[in-house]
Amino acid sequence: MTEARSQHRLGIALVVAAAIAWSTAPFFTRLLPYDSWTILFWRGLFGGGLIVAIMLQGRAGLRDLTRIGKSGWLVASLSTSAMIAFIPSLQLTSVSNVAIIIATGPFVTAALAWVWLQEVPHARTMVASVVALCGVAVIVGNARIGSDILGIALACFTTLAIAAMTVMVRRHKDTSMVAAAALSNFLGSIVSIPFAGSIAGIPGADILILAMFGFFQVALGLTLFFLGSRLLPSGQAALISTLETPLMPFWIWVGFGEVPTLRVLAGGALVMGAVIADIAGDIRAQRPSK
Repeated sequence: MTEARSQHRLGIALVVAAAIAWSTAPFFTRLLPYDSWTILFWRGLFGGGLIVAIMLQGRAGLRDLTRIGKSGWLVASLSTSAMIAFIPSLQLTSVSNVAIIIATGPFVTAALAWVWLQEVPHARTMVASVVALCGVAVIVGNARIGSDILGIALACFTTLAIAAMTVMVRRHKDTSMVAAAALSNFLGSIVSIPFAGSIAGIPGADILILAMFGFFQVALGLTLFFLGSRLLPSGQAALISTLETPLMPFWIWVGFGEVPTLRVLAGGALVMGAVIADIAGDIRAQRPSK
């Protein structure tokens, strides 16, 4: 029982760290004057390269790379599909629409886990997910579902792909998915080649930024999420990952001095409060009774 509690808390810490890493995406994107597909190509190349380099340091990592299996390919394909759909969804509809649709992820993930794994979502996590969704709505503000149906459909597909990926990782929790993280990065780079406008001729300083983007935001974030989500109920892992949304403006404030608006601060407080309350309630529930 003590070991299970320890693993559960480790899972929480890993997914929180993944959300922090993912939240740096706007910071790096702001530094790069290139189209999204060019950034996706280089980001995936550096991210996947780092994961492979780390895995090759040990025999177990090399074995995982050569024996990724059907589940690993499926997880990698879902991850890549989510990344690819996310970029055009932002181009075809408003960021507000995309953010709110993706914020429904904990509910979609919990529903899939319920059907697929018979994993009944905890009422506390569902209530916290509702509060977090309200917080995201406050942050983006004025979100309206307009006539841009394709962009909205792609955002819905992104949400479904991420949810299915999370449940798959949980279902195959005894299988290493780090190789799948590397594969998904490389697949993203390959798919982006026909659409990228300026892959070649990028200055050295920007290559360094792209490398940091791939290493920290993608490689570290995706690997931590895969490792952590194996140890948590799927709905809770998805809920914790919503910390990414309120942390995004924080990095823009740190890097560019743009002070978040009162609406962003209020919405961020709701999201962070919901996640912290769920984690605190979870820890209390796992304490052994005296």
